[in-house]
Amino acid sequence: MKISKNFYSGFCFFNESELFSEYLITNDFTISGFSYGAIKAFEEALNSKERVDRLQLFSPAFFQNFDEKFKRAQLHYFKKDENIYVENFLKNVIYPKEIDISKYFKIGTAQELEELLFYEWSEEKLQKLVDKGTIIEVYLGENDKIIDSLKVKEFFKNYATTYYIKNKGHLL
Repeated sequence: MKISKNFYSGFCFFNESELFSEYLITNDFTISGFSYGAIKAFEEALNSKERVDRLQLFSPAFFQNFDEKFKRAQLHYFKKDENIYVENFLKNVIYPKEIDISKYFKIGTAQELEELLFYEWSEEKLQKLVDKGTIIEVYLGENDKIIDSLKVKEFFKNYATTYYIKNKGHLL
């Protein structure tokens, strides 16, 4: 969900951009997104006819290193009891921090979760964006309990500057 001109929210989130204010660049030529929103930000930057100088991806939803069984299980548990699934998910998002994120919470949909889990980041698309002159920045938390930060860092290394934030989780 796009919450402002240039920031896309994560799965089960809205208006959370202030949580990234330490790193977030806000101007007309930067597009940013957190988690699921990183996918939306990436696709907008890639397909935009407008000038995009910088793309900031905060803990991008990267699950292509997980098998189909894992992804289907996640969808199953969400559909079985979305409240329990989301409660668990949100605990993992803030780990290792103890912050109140309730004012940024919105229930996600099965469709959003499925898109997040099955999205395939493409090196070809990343190269196309780099060739357009867009600087890509990827911000990852060292203690992320949702994505594998090391795999994400490895995947993006040829296309982006990766900021590996020590002692931080999914929600930098």
